[in-house]
Amino acid sequence: MNLFYKQYSQTGRPLFIFHGLFGMLDNWHNVALQLAADYAVYTVDLRNHGQSPHSDEMNYSLMADDIAQLLVSLKYEKAHILGHSMGGKAVMTFALKYPAMIDKLIVADIGVREYRRGHDEIFDAIIPLKLETFETRGDIDRHLTPLLPEFSTRQFILKNLARNADGGFYWKMNVESIYKNYENIVAPIKSDKPYTGETLFLRGGKSRYVTDNDWAEISKLFTNARLATIEDAGHWVHAEKPAEVVAAVKEFLG
Repeated sequence: MNLFYKQYSQTGRPLFIFHGLFGMLDNWHNVALQLAADYAVYTVDLRNHGQSPHSDEMNYSLMADDIAQLLVSLKYEKAHILGHSMGGKAVMTFALKYPAMIDKLIVADIGVREYRRGHDEIFDAIIPLKLETFETRGDIDRHLTPLLPEFSTRQFILKNLARNADGGFYWKMNVESIYKNYENIVAPIKSDKPYTGETLFLRGGKSRYVTDNDWAEISKLFTNARLATIEDAGHWVHAEKPAEVVAAVKEFLG
């Protein structure tokens, strides 16, 4: 699969950044801009997200293959790789499957364990939507407000809206496939062989996605890993504390 990407610069070693569930490459725009002075930064839409192709199949092994294909297509033998949340699980799988293609690995606020379902309220809100019946984005926002009361969640989801040639709305993400494959997305990361390359796990101090109790399991699969905490940040570390994330990434990559 040919993933859609945006290149920010041609300076230094390549650094590829992968977003989380329901996200897209623009989620990392501000961080990518700051890192582009030192690295050849690429932000990427994972399969079934943003402007990348849709597929009925979606699991981390396939997503790792997509990443490998992207690097080969751009003629990189190896690169720095960063992934957040679902993207973090994708890049962990990539590291375990294609270890020779990575310089250094950064995993943002996600561990290797299986996670409980946590997005059913979003699926329940957007799957029944008949987008063709809405005239404006504001109409859709007002419809979703009772179902998704948190403003930031609605705005995050509504970033996925686009208009087709006749002016009607559609989802850029493949909602049906993401829902069908959701068990694959929350599934644990497993491997018979650990990844021994340099790895940084970057967590939010207020997030519960990577706890102290998770570290033993993480370090079994990623034997050369260190843990850094961005204080006063939740799961969306790059949005809440971009300067601190940039500093931690630069310190680790060198």
